[in-house]
Amino acid sequence: MKTHYDKLSLCLCFLTKFALFITLSIFILLMGFIFYKGILHFSPTLFEWEYSSQNISMLPALINTLNMVVFSMLLTTPIGIFGAIFLNEYNSKKNKLLYVIKIASDTLLGIPSIVYGLFGYLAFVIYFGFKISFLSGVLTLSLMILPLILRSSQEALKSVPIELREASLALGAGKLRTIFAIILPSSIPMILAGILLGIGRVVGESAALLYTSGGVAKVAGLTDSGRTLSVHMYIISSEGQYINEAYTTAMVLILIVLIINLLANYIAKRLTKG
Repeated sequence: MKTHYDKLSLCLCFLTKFALFITLSIFILLMGFIFYKGILHFSPTLFEWEYSSQNISMLPALINTLNMVVFSMLLTTPIGIFGAIFLNEYNSKKNKLLYVIKIASDTLLGIPSIVYGLFGYLAFVIYFGFKISFLSGVLTLSLMILPLILRSSQEALKSVPIELREASLALGAGKLRTIFAIILPSSIPMILAGILLGIGRVVGESAALLYTSGGVAKVAGLTDSGRTLSVHMYIISSEGQYINEAYTTAMVLILIVLIINLLANYIAKRLTKG
């Protein structure tokens, strides 16, 4: 019997390592191909201030992407975190509202981005009269990532050991102080993980923004139409004439996500140590 279990354990260990090897191989192959193509066709003209058919500059789209990330996260992060605090710390577990919100947020997480784009077009572009603009795109993406940040923050707060809460309350700290001095700092790494997922979705989104933000190749003001990097990559690749530039755009997108991940991990470590 022991030999049988040993063989099964070895088999499972081999399958796990094989699956890990396949995953890493696909990742390295994909990243290597994109970076090879991107670096091969990298040119300073791709970062000129104004886009034209001669330079195919991605700089306006890059600035729009960073602005889109900043504005959408400023809108959704406080709402998501404070909403999670209310649902986890101040609401009764017997309240049916918790169950409804959980089902609603899980459902919203699974809705395709094109549906959010259609809603944003009907609501913000037409009904509220914001037109196809940067503002319409920000509001649409904020609605899209809010359930993600809300649910991830709620799960992060739930993961904090009950002993920490009880110890803080036993020492005379109030509930509000316990939340902001004990619970939130302990759950920061998981909350940041949810925020990173939201940022990744904003950076990589194109379908919803085609309906709401548009595809004008310029640095967009709040009421102007402007494309992000993912929309820029979609447009130039669909034209069929600038495939090489699309590879470089994909490389820059990956680098942005990588830098944001490294920065968030650094901040999380600093806050945890503090």
